[in-house]
Amino acid sequence: MNKIYNNLNIENLIKTDWFEQFKLYQKEEILEGLKDNLDVSIYANPEYKWSQMSEIRKGLQDNLNVSIYAKTYFNRAQMKEIRLGLKNNLNVSIYATARFNEYQMKEIREGLENNENISIYLKSRFNEYQIIEIKKGLKKKLNVSVYANKKLSGYKMREIRKGLENNVDVSIYAKPYFNKKQMREIRWGLEDNLNVLIYAKPEYSWNQMWQIREGLKANIDVSIYAKSDFYWKKMEQIRFELLQKKYT
Repeated sequence: MNKIYNNLNIENLIKTDWFEQFKLYQKEEILEGLKDNLDVSIYANPEYKWSQMSEIRKGLQDNLNVSIYAKTYFNRAQMKEIRLGLKNNLNVSIYATARFNEYQMKEIREGLENNENISIYLKSRFNEYQIIEIKKGLKKKLNVSVYANKKLSGYKMREIRKGLENNVDVSIYAKPYFNKKQMREIRWGLEDNLNVLIYAKPEYSWNQMWQIREGLKANIDVSIYAKSDFYWKKMEQIRFELLQKKYT
């Protein structure tokens, strides 16, 4: 904000060419700041969207060090997460960086608020979905090191976390090469005390695993159709035939 306008009252300021460079909502944010006697020069920059201006203005109202997030490369949501952290006296320097999106910032901020060991999910730059699963595991005092692996998606982490919660041997399926649905089929089998080693193999699709798991639950001879080159529909047909023979 040019110093030439510092001593102008609001009525005269809105008549200047300088003020006309801003869009309607930007003007409103500047005027709101002036009414509250805030140093609007911090955000009176046409490069800021009005929503970014709003977050900076709110920080100024709370006497926060807005210089930490008054950067054009932070979007409104990122600014908000940093502002909320400052408001709660958190060490926002941990996440006030453009390499974290707003969702990651939110999870880190909440972790700091809850005194969680955030170093576990900071060091590998996990995405927000992965961080959520690690946080859930930490909250339940699980050994999250089993699945705190950048190669595992948040969905895969979820299946491993649920297995840990149910005290099953997750090492059988905590492998990056299994997709989330394959992991789920193996987990369900373990929870039912089935011999999942019969189908816990990456060459089986989750649909094929499902047919084998259902056969094991019914105590039929799954070896007859547990063949990776059988389409799952064929497996289902054989399973139904075996069930019919069993009960007739």
